[in-house]
Amino acid sequence: MSTFERAAEAPLVAPTASNPAARIGEVLGVVASDVLGGLRHASHHVLAAVGLVAVVVVGFLAGRPDLRHGLEDQALSWLSARAIQRAEGGADNAPDILLAMAEPEAIQRATATNPAELSRQQAAVAHWIARRYSVAPEPVSRLVQEAWALGQRAGLDPTLLLAVMAVESSFNPFAQSHVGAQGLMQVMTRVHHDKYAIFGGQNAAFDPVTNLRVGVQVLQDCIRRAGSVAGGLKHYVGAANLADDGGYGAKVLAEAAYLRQVASGQKVAFNVSLPQASVPSTVQVAAPQAASGAAAGGHTLEAAEPAQTVPSAGEAAPHHAPARSTEQVALLTQPLSGR
Repeated sequence: MSTFERAAEAPLVAPTASNPAARIGEVLGVVASDVLGGLRHASHHVLAAVGLVAVVVVGFLAGRPDLRHGLEDQALSWLSARAIQRAEGGADNAPDILLAMAEPEAIQRATATNPAELSRQQAAVAHWIARRYSVAPEPVSRLVQEAWALGQRAGLDPTLLLAVMAVESSFNPFAQSHVGAQGLMQVMTRVHHDKYAIFGGQNAAFDPVTNLRVGVQVLQDCIRRAGSVAGGLKHYVGAANLADDGGYGAKVLAEAAYLRQVASGQKVAFNVSLPQASVPSTVQVAAPQAASGAAAGGHTLEAAEPAQTVPSAGEAAPHHAPARSTEQVALLTQPLSGR
C-alpha cells in the first residue's frame, strides 16, 4: 500500500482550526517513514552485492598471483608518481623527498639475516664475530648462514671460510689491498674476473655473498691443488713458491679453531689473540716487467707493480689490516697460484 493510500484511509477528524496542520504532519510522517525504509532496504541489497563482488574478486586474484602483483605494481607506481609531484612542488614539500624515492624492493639488496633465524651454533658464531670485529650481527648472520651452506657444498669447514674472511678483511666487504685483492675474501678481481661473469660482472666483488662464493671456489681449487688445507692457504695467499707464507696459514687456522670452540658452546674471549704474521727482514722486491700467461693453473699479474720494501718481522700488520706485506711479496715476485 502506498503512502497516499494509507494517508487516505486514516480516520477523518472533525474539521477544526488545527486539523489541517495535523493532517499534513501525519502525511509527511508516513512519507518520511516509507522513504527511510526504502533506503534501508536498498542499502542492504547494495552492500550484499558489493560483498559478493569482493569475495569473487579476492578469490580470483588468489588464483592469479601474476595479476595481483601487477595491480600492486600499478598502485605503487601511482603512489610514487603522486609523491614525486608533491616533492617537486617546492621547499614546503621537502619532507616528501624520501617518499618520492621510496623503493620497497631495496630490502632485497640488503645482506642481512635475523640471528634468531639461525641454529644455536650458527647464532653463537655470528654474535661472537660481531663482538670481536665490531660489526653488526645481522649481516654477519647472513655470512655465517652462507658459510655453512657453501661449506657443505664444497666439503670445507664453514669455520675455515669465516676465518679466511676474518684474517683477510676483518669482515669489511669494501676492503682492498695494495695489490688489488678486493672484498671479504680478498679475491684478486682482475685475475678472477671470469668467475664474476655469472654474477653480472666485476662489481659483484663488492657484494658480500658473491665475494664469499667466488672466494670459496678459489680456496677450494687451491686446497685441491696443494693437497691439504695448510698448503691450500699458502696457495691462496699467493705464497705457493715461497719458503713460507709468513704466518698467514697459522692465523687462519687459529681463528678457525676459536670459531669451532664457539660453535661447540665453549667460552672464548672476544679479544683472544692470533699468531702474528711475519716476513723476512727488509726484503727488497723487484717488480716483474710485464704480465705473462698462467702458471700451474694460476695467473700472473696483469701489470707491473713498483718495487716495494717489506717491513721486518717485528713490524707485522695489525689484526684488522686488510692488506698484508706477505701477500704483496708473493704476488709481486711469483705467478699467482689461486689469487
